[in-house]
Amino acid sequence: MVYVENKPGVLTRVASLFRRRAFNIDSLTVGRTEKPEVSRMTITVDADRDQARRIEANLYKLVNVLLVENITNQPAIIRDLALIRVAATHDARSHVLELASVFRARVVDVSPESLTMEITGAEDKIDGLIEVLRPYGVLEMVRTGIVAMRRGSKSNGNSATESTAQSAANDDVSYSV
Repeated sequence: MVYVENKPGVLTRVASLFRRRAFNIDSLTVGRTEKPEVSRMTITVDADRDQARRIEANLYKLVNVLLVENITNQPAIIRDLALIRVAATHDARSHVLELASVFRARVVDVSPESLTMEITGAEDKIDGLIEVLRPYGVLEMVRTGIVAMRRGSKSNGNSATESTAQSAANDDVSYSV
């Protein structure tokens, strides 16, 4: 997770850093935080521990980066959202609705030839639904990308470094690095 100043061009600079270092971003989501002047990026990248440390160090070199947290090995809540339009003729509609129910997906649109459903959860859950819907015909799909948040309170004081980082993250005026 990367906390950045909510200013134009920050996303481009962060994405360019990954491109220059030849890392493929698997997922990138950005949104405002509880503080309108700060945005939070959740970035997933396939990297080993050493590569992750280098990415973190390089992110801190960017002017608008306020805080970087690697939550790979931390207890976290991780979610993805998908909208899936699946072919659902009259004969198959009940089967598709049953599958949606099993995966706790919500039907958000119905047409004579298709159903559009919304599902939120872990990537594996969404991938599982997509696989069981493929035989019916997945017509269109869009995913938001991963969003993540550490479990527990915002300042858990696990270590001196984390406490300092959390204090910076809780600062009402600004984040400082």
